[in-house]
Amino acid sequence: MTMREKIEEAAARYPDQRSAIMPALLIAQRQHGHLPGPVLEEVADILGVERIWVYELATFYTLFHTEPVGMFHLQLCDNVSCMLCGSEDLLKHLETVLGIKKGDTTPDGLFTLSTVECLGACEMAPVMQVGDDYHGDLDVARINALLDSLRATAGRVASVEHASPRLPGE
Repeated sequence: MTMREKIEEAAARYPDQRSAIMPALLIAQRQHGHLPGPVLEEVADILGVERIWVYELATFYTLFHTEPVGMFHLQLCDNVSCMLCGSEDLLKHLETVLGIKKGDTTPDGLFTLSTVECLGACEMAPVMQVGDDYHGDLDVARINALLDSLRATAGRVASVEHASPRLPGE
């Protein structure tokens, strides 16, 4: 099923096409990895809505990425609860261990490091979102274990991709 077909199918569940923008953006981001301008325009055109409405949502919510991100997008909460529980020190640790600053991606493309205003999981503070998963009650040891696990996952993915046969033209 093409991206257009998926978006049209999702949009059919909403009485107003404007209400379908967020689901459409999620579909487009899964397809493209991020949402550059031409993709945002395509989403608006598919839904028949104003382009500015699509741009507004894509640039407001941290779950949407208008620039490429690494295989693993580490989004550390820096709101008050997480800050009081040590998120600032964890950010410094992540920057040191990964060799990048907040907002950057590692040269190997594995990790993008960001901070977000609130993940709505204060009971797990400090908390970080990686993809769709939340990781809470973080400390340096848990961060290091998480990074090791993510690197191992990336290695398994690379092994499978390397071993899988390619069709002509791929």
